[in-house]
Amino acid sequence: MIRIGIAGAAGKMGARITTLTGEYAGLQLKGAFERTGHSGIGRDIGTIVGMGETGVILADGITGVINDVDLVIDFTSIESTKQNLRVAAQHGKAMVIGTTGFSKDDLKEMQPFLSAIPCVMASNMSLGVNLLLKIVKDVASVLGDEYDIEIIEAHHRMKNDAPSGTALRMAQVIADAVNRNLDDVGVYARHGIIGARTKKEIGIQSVRAGDIVGEHTVLFGGLGERIEITHKASSRDTFARGALKAALWLAGKPAGVYDMPDVLGLR
Repeated sequence: MIRIGIAGAAGKMGARITTLTGEYAGLQLKGAFERTGHSGIGRDIGTIVGMGETGVILADGITGVINDVDLVIDFTSIESTKQNLRVAAQHGKAMVIGTTGFSKDDLKEMQPFLSAIPCVMASNMSLGVNLLLKIVKDVASVLGDEYDIEIIEAHHRMKNDAPSGTALRMAQVIADAVNRNLDDVGVYARHGIIGARTKKEIGIQSVRAGDIVGEHTVLFGGLGERIEITHKASSRDTFARGALKAALWLAGKPAGVYDMPDVLGLR
């Protein structure tokens, strides 16, 4: 039995992970925590998320649960995740990280801690998105430079980072498939008199509106035709289930960083 702790357990993603944990044999909810000052601290997490009493009390920070769990699932924020990772690594506890928006400097800072424990870290944990990544790689490698490539992503108004981690991952997969350096060819905004589109650029555009859970479209535009491949998430549950599958998969794995293609057997 894997004892899991959930970071940001009273938040939108944390609440869904908490609620769905009981559906997975082999996982046991043993810890839930929130940022200092959260109004729910000291209450049963089950009553907070609407699933009835669980006996798990919402703690003030990761230190309140780390000795009681084997693995922490974290979909919080950049700074919170970095701090939680440090504590988890110090205690030898595995992690599943779904937080996005890390800079190259963030990842460099995190690397010693990531390499010290088993960790699944992914920008998107849904099966559909990870299948889409495989598909767009194959399509891009066949079409090459003959088709213009654009990525359009849409999320809810509260999302902090743009483009989404998933869109950036798609762009990187496609850039690798067509032998381009994304740092050189990525175009993240267009405005004014910009001239004709260059042949090599990969456009990545963001929409923020309402309560959109997550939508990603990769458009390959040719002369006389275009191909559009789209994934739309209608519920956060798809990401929560992916995180819980990742937690199960991590059991017994050696220290190191894994991603969802590893979990889903898509290599």
